[in-house]
Order: sequence, then structure tokens, then C-alpha cells
Amino acid sequence: MATEPSTTAMNDTEVIQVPEYFYAVDISYLTHMIADMLGRLISHNDLIPLTPSNLTRFHSRTPPNISLNDYLRRIVKYASVEKACLLVLLIYIDRVCELHPQFTISSLTVHRFLITAVTVSSKSLCDSYCTNSHYAKVGGISTQELNALELEFLRLIDWNLSSSGPVLQQYYINLEEEEEEEGAEMQEAVDGGDDEEQKTIRHFDKLLQRDWIPYIA
Repeated sequence: MATEPSTTAMNDTEVIQVPEYFYAVDISYLTHMIADMLGRLISHNDLIPLTPSNLTRFHSRTPPNISLNDYLRRIVKYASVEKACLLVLLIYIDRVCELHPQFTISSLTVHRFLITAVTVSSKSLCDSYCTNSHYAKVGGISTQELNALELEFLRLIDWNLSSSGPVLQQYYINLEEEEEEEGAEMQEAVDGGDDEEQKTIRHFDKLLQRDWIPYIA
């Protein structure tokens, strides 16, 4: 079985074919898919007004200078993140948002949430993992801040950190389908001449119609 995504040309459009199972996909492409999905989630959630009632320890005063994609790639590179730990980040988002509907993954919370979630997922799912001081250095925060964020994260998720292989695989399938639909929508928008507002409305209409696990907080 191939371990890296392959590409083929179809009507002058690049088509990316990924492995059927998450453990066989190249981690760089898995990182790309997750960052891409989170980027669309953030675009939606940044429209939600910020009030004192939904402020959390994960909020920054302003969005960090580093992009989400670069930040996640940095974490994967320097913290040796495993594929299961990447996928479980999406499960953690759903669990936290289910328990705390006021919590949203936005441009102000995503960076702190990711480095904290990677820290706890590595400890929960892996036989070996880094120290908090290392994760903090990779994430660009102090060790003391990461320690506090870790405790807050565990409280928010009610210590529910484990996940089965089938659940991880289902999230991978959902992620892959999301990526394919986004590519199809982009091509449809190019062919139809849609503006950005029309593309955004159509994209989230489709997300809200789904009956599988939602990514929108």
C-alpha cells in the first residue's frame, strides 16, 4: 500500500489520491488537511462576537503572527507528533465544544489549543513523549503557561482523552471527504465565477446539512 499521496491529472486539474487508512497517509499531507479544515472552521467562528462570557484561558489578545498551517507544521516537526495524535485533535475539539458550547476554535484560541492538545494527546496515546518544557518551547509559550493550559484543557474535556482506532479512522474519512468536497467546490466556483461570499455560504450550507460528526463549534 502506498504511504504517500499520489497525484494524477484530470481535465487539467490536479487530483490527489490518499491512502484508505489514516496510518498509511503521509504525515505532511495529513497536517495539511487538518490545517485546511481548521482554517475553514476559524473563518466561520471568527464571525461569532466575542463577549466576556466566552473568553477562556486559551484566548490571545490578537492572533499570533505565525499562520495556522506553519504553526501546526512546526509542532509536527519539532515535537515528533504521531498521526493518531494529529487526528485526535479533531476529536478533542468536538468533545470540548459538546461539553462547553460557548467555547470556539478561532484565530484567538487555535494556537494555544493545538499545542495543549498535542501535549495531552501524546501523553495519552504514545509510549514516549516530550517534556512540557519542550512542548512549550515548540509552541512559543512559557512552561508555566502550558502547565496551566494543560490543567484547564483536562477540566474542559473531563479527562476523556482516549480514542479507538475505528473512531480515528472515521474522522480521517470525514476529513478526506471534506477535502475532496472543498476541491470540488473550488473548481465549481472557478467554473461558475462565484465570489468569495457565495463560496462561503455554499460551503457552510453543505456542512450544516451533514448528519455525521460536526466540526463547527
